[in-house]
Amino acid sequence: MGDKDKKTNLSEDQLEDISVESSGEEKGEKPSKTKASKKSKDSKGKELAEAQMEIAELKDKYLRLLAEFENFKKRNLREKLETMQTAAKDTMAAILPVLDDFDRAKKTAEDENTEEQFSEGVTLVYGKMYRILEGLGLKAMEWEGQDFDPELHEALTEIPAPTPELKGKIVDAIEKGYYLNDKIIRHAKVVVGK
Repeated sequence: MGDKDKKTNLSEDQLEDISVESSGEEKGEKPSKTKASKKSKDSKGKELAEAQMEIAELKDKYLRLLAEFENFKKRNLREKLETMQTAAKDTMAAILPVLDDFDRAKKTAEDENTEEQFSEGVTLVYGKMYRILEGLGLKAMEWEGQDFDPELHEALTEIPAPTPELKGKIVDAIEKGYYLNDKIIRHAKVVVGK
């Protein structure tokens, strides 16, 4: 029995050693796990704080860029309006002398009642007006003897062609077409020969 008791004792001793070792390991592990978990919590907290700071910075940058873009759009719109108003102002200032000439021609026609002088005055005013508009980039379309082009011309009617060469060509213009700086601002209204 003694042998059995020894075996049992050894077994009990071994069991105690094993339980002490395992409890020591557990005790040893628990503090290291707690320290590790505190460290990981601290590092996660730092990462979270850094991420939140980065989000706040990015949000601030976004809001500033958005405000800057809105200001740019407003400034751009204001500049366009000013440019349009200035362009109209310059055009009107250039045309005013022609208006003055028309006033003088009208007064002359009323005073002297001569058709020849009035006609000459109107021709001079027309020439002056046309030169001013050419200076601003206006150019009349050529239409005489040209082939009809729907990109440039608007056909109002067709008439029998006076000569076979004018078949399918422009015979007359009801209203001239105009370019402004090489862009069409008005299509010519024409009569086409058939």
